[in-house]
Amino acid sequence: MTHELKKIIKAYQQATLKAQKCVLATVVALDGSSYRRPGVRMLILQDGHMIGAVSGGCVEKEVLRQAQSVFEDQTAKIMTYDGRYRLGCEGVLYILLEPFRPDAKFLDAFAETLKLRRDFKVTSYFDKNEGSNKQFGSTVDFGDAVLPMFPGFKKAETMAWFEQEMKPCFKLFIIGAEHDALQLNALATLTGWEVTIFADPAEEKNIMDFVGAHEFLGILPEEFPVNSIDNRTAIVLMNHSYSKDLAYLITLKDSQPLYLGLLGPHSRREKLFNELMDRSPTLSYDFLDSIHGPAGLNLGAETPQEIAIAIIAEILSVLRKQEPIPLKDKSSGIHD
Repeated sequence: MTHELKKIIKAYQQATLKAQKCVLATVVALDGSSYRRPGVRMLILQDGHMIGAVSGGCVEKEVLRQAQSVFEDQTAKIMTYDGRYRLGCEGVLYILLEPFRPDAKFLDAFAETLKLRRDFKVTSYFDKNEGSNKQFGSTVDFGDAVLPMFPGFKKAETMAWFEQEMKPCFKLFIIGAEHDALQLNALATLTGWEVTIFADPAEEKNIMDFVGAHEFLGILPEEFPVNSIDNRTAIVLMNHSYSKDLAYLITLKDSQPLYLGLLGPHSRREKLFNELMDRSPTLSYDFLDSIHGPAGLNLGAETPQEIAIAIIAEILSVLRKQEPIPLKDKSSGIHD
């Protein structure tokens, strides 16, 4: 969810340059089931443009219509949307619409929180009755300060609330800059992940070749920023070079990313592991066991685009701690 709020903040900053008012829509409660769960957000600009979504697409027109009163009187409101007969989701959405005017202090705190990769918490205050109320609204707890999303808002003690813990953006480090790396970057950035490309300094490609990437670093394996790896970092080795992959594995051998994937067949993996153990006698077997090689789920992928889907799917299964199965074979709910 952090990447969605990051996108909303960026859109808000661009909208203010054009003197456009903004309204933030947040699903704060749900009776039954829905396409998306509480905590999803969408920014509505005064010209009708929308950034993000709160459903599969059926709710957004009604949200835009209901947001007009918030643009006019700058008073937050709760709207409901019954999707049981229209969405097929068997649920009623409760959506908070509030003026969105984060001040400079808020924006600075948000940018610093993203930079330092700190957790933060968003709390929305409301009640489950349709209508406007100046005591409806949201705050963000950055750890050292709790700041409102629009100036002057003060929470009411008697209100219901929806609280959401927000984690740092998920990071993907792609080591390699060949065509398949381009495809993996495209899909990962579409997913909202922060992607950094690592390539040989002699590589002719640059950040312009990787649309949406967060960063492009032309460095040698021994210069890899191991200290930037945390438990929300995935790494995929796709150099198409045995010697480079070996050098990176030596560099990464003491790291603990959430996911470490290795491109190539089983035979290549075993050869790499054997040489890695020869060069690093104290190597932990846990490190070797943690490597996903060949990277990706068994989807029958053949093209670079399909391989990217298989790798992203495997990373998601690790991140969400799920054993991949067809949803039709799952006895409980989709999000259980």
